[in-house]
Amino acid sequence: MHKRYHIKQLKKRLEEPRLFIQVITGPRQVGKTTLVNQLLKEVTVRWAFESADAIPAGTPQWIEQLWEGARLKMRTNKLNEYILAIDEIQKITGWSEMVKRLWDEDTRNGVNIKVLILGSSRLMLQQGITESLAGRFELMYMSHWSYSEMRKSFGWDACTYAWYGGYPGSAAIISDEDRWKKYISDSLIETSIAKDILMLTRIDKPALLRKLFELGCSYSGQILSYTKIQGQLQDAGNTTTLSHYLNLLDTAGLLGGIEKYAADVIRKRASSPKFQVHNNALLSAQSGLHFSEIRSNPKDWGRVIESAIGSHLVNQSFSNNYKVYYWRDRGNEVDFVLERHNKIVAIEVKSTPSQPSKGLDIFVRSFKPHRVYLIDNKNLHWEEVLAINPSDLF
Repeated sequence: MHKRYHIKQLKKRLEEPRLFIQVITGPRQVGKTTLVNQLLKEVTVRWAFESADAIPAGTPQWIEQLWEGARLKMRTNKLNEYILAIDEIQKITGWSEMVKRLWDEDTRNGVNIKVLILGSSRLMLQQGITESLAGRFELMYMSHWSYSEMRKSFGWDACTYAWYGGYPGSAAIISDEDRWKKYISDSLIETSIAKDILMLTRIDKPALLRKLFELGCSYSGQILSYTKIQGQLQDAGNTTTLSHYLNLLDTAGLLGGIEKYAADVIRKRASSPKFQVHNNALLSAQSGLHFSEIRSNPKDWGRVIESAIGSHLVNQSFSNNYKVYYWRDRGNEVDFVLERHNKIVAIEVKSTPSQPSKGLDIFVRSFKPHRVYLIDNKNLHWEEVLAINPSDLF
C-alpha cells in the first residue's frame, strides 16, 4: 500500500518529546485516516484511535471519556507514553475547548499523552485551533493525490491523471466512466458539501452554494467577475455571499478562487476570481463528455490541461509555503503567478506549441519575475510540470 510522504514527517514529530498537538487536515478521501493507521502500526507505543464520524450527536464529554481512558491505561500499565488519535473531531460541538482543558491538565501533571487530531473541514478545524489552542498545535495539510503518486500506485499516464484527477479510491472503476462519474458526484462531492459545509456552517442558500460549485467546476481555469457569476445564477444574492460560499468550498478542498496578482493586498482581494478545482475529477465528473471525446477536441482538452496544472500548483502550495495568483491587465494575461519569500515566478500554459504571449512579455517588464516558464509541447511539457514539486520552479 502506498505511503504518502507526510508519514515520515508525522512519525518524526511523534518521536520527539511531547510538544504540540498534531492536527492533520485535508479533503475527504485523500488518505488521512489511512496514513495515521499506517503510522500507528509502525510505532511501539500503546495507542487508541477513535472517530467522531460514528457519533450521532457528539458532545465534548465523548472526548473526555476517551482521554480519561488513555490516562487510566497509562496508570494501570505503568506506561511512560501514549498516543491518542481522534478522527473527524470537528463534528464534536465545543471540541477545541475540551481538548485545551485536557491537554493543559496533562501538561501540568506531566502526563505524556501525545495527541493526533484529524478532520476534513479545514475551516472548522482552523476556527477551533486558533480560538482555543493557540500555541499548542502544529498543522499538517494533506492535499489531493499528485500525478506522481497516482502514477506510482496505479500506473497512470499524465493524460489519465489530467482527466480523472487524484482520488485513489476511484482508480479501480475508471474503465466504466459513467459509473466513475456517479461515484465522484454522489460519494465524494455531495458528501463533502453536506458534511463539511452544510452540517457545520450556517448556509442561508444551500442551493446557491451547489450551483456556484457546479459553475465554478465547469469554468475551472477561467476568470469570472462576481457580476458575471450573478448573471449565470438564479437567486444569486450579493457578491459578498458568493465570495463567502466560494471560500467555504475552498476550505473543503473542492473549489477555490485564485486572486489576481497585484502590488498591494487590497487590489488582490478585490479582484475577480479565477475558478480552480482542487482536483480535476470534480471538473470531469460533471462534464457531459467522456475522456475519449474531450481528447479529440484540442480547445477543450487545453482547458483540462490548464486546470490540471492549476490544481497541482494550488495543492502543493499548502505544504510548500507559496501563494498562487493569476495576472491580467487590459486583455493581457498570465495564467499563474507564484510568490514566495519576495520572489515571483510567471507561468504561461499553452496546450500547443506557440510563441510567448504578449501578456507574459508585459508582465516581465512590469514586475521583473525571478523566473518565467512557458509550458507547451515544445519547450517545457505540461506532463513534466505535473511530475515536479512546484517549489523547484523558484
